[in-house]
Amino acid sequence: METILYGIENKIRDGVRLTRDEGLALFKSDDLAWLGYLANIARQRISGDYVYFNVNRHINLTNVCEARCKFCAFGCDVDSAQAYTMTKEKALSLAKQSAQDPDLRELHIVSGLHPEWPYEFYLDVIRALKAELPHIHLKAFTAVEICYFAKISGKSVEAVLKDFIAAGMDSMPGGGAEILSDRVREQLCPKKATASQWLDIARTAHKLGLRSNASMLYGHIETMEERVDHLLALRELQDETGGFQTFICFPFHPANTELESKITRTSVWDDLKTMAISRLMLDNFKNIKAYWIMLTLPVAQLALGFGANDIDGTVTEEKIVHAAGANSGRSLSKETLIQSIKQAGRIPVERDTMYNIIKIL
Repeated sequence: METILYGIENKIRDGVRLTRDEGLALFKSDDLAWLGYLANIARQRISGDYVYFNVNRHINLTNVCEARCKFCAFGCDVDSAQAYTMTKEKALSLAKQSAQDPDLRELHIVSGLHPEWPYEFYLDVIRALKAELPHIHLKAFTAVEICYFAKISGKSVEAVLKDFIAAGMDSMPGGGAEILSDRVREQLCPKKATASQWLDIARTAHKLGLRSNASMLYGHIETMEERVDHLLALRELQDETGGFQTFICFPFHPANTELESKITRTSVWDDLKTMAISRLMLDNFKNIKAYWIMLTLPVAQLALGFGANDIDGTVTEEKIVHAAGANSGRSLSKETLIQSIKQAGRIPVERDTMYNIIKIL
């Protein structure tokens, strides 16, 4: 074991790609400080000391969802007392309200898979937002949602993506990847996009010129082997397309889910370890995000020492993770983000969605 770990350190210093077996060896290591040390070497080489953030708003159009994944506390049935739906006008009103802040540059739009909404509704929302706020970047709809839109419209994934590009969608978020393992997905989310479908949709989006993010939900029933294979699948697709902008690893929050009685929230130790290994394995991803909504701000600050170079944004009214008991707050001010990055000893950089630098602070 010591021999393989020594070889890994030399590879990281030399910028040489790690193998699957080396990824597994990293997960077996209990030397968290060493993992952070290696991740910092990789992060410094790839992205320097800049830590990126943006001013953004989340819009979750509905929590009604036919998929009903076992790890989700957000989705519910149409007739649930907790169900809500948002009209196009309501979405536009929220967006315009947030756009009063001249620094707002992104709307992040994801929702449940509503069994009664027509395909055209989603296009109308994007058209309305782009017509009213042409300067705002619309990062909308995960690969899971695109897969669902193809199903309800009878169109191909490529045709659906072309429709949304024409309507004004600018890029795609990275949610819905969960763990790219058929075993896990069959147990936890059998009604939504498969692992191969998620990857194929990202591939098609990239071919059409859309950039997207990638993610991993960890800390539930997955094995360490499945975590490594997930990272390798993303790395392979990034080699092929170069279309992923950033990677986000999400710790599973079990509160209010079907798994609550069986699984406890994974440790901060695991959060930092997974962050570091993600940086080490994903050598072709420039940006690794410490999503403060999922991690809490103090842990996100720590994660900046474990390979992360992005802390997401102001967010404003995130609903999905908070339904599962997240206690991180629903938004942060720009000033708080800047101060938090400086406290971690890094250089705050305000960016747009495409990672163009707005201001170095």
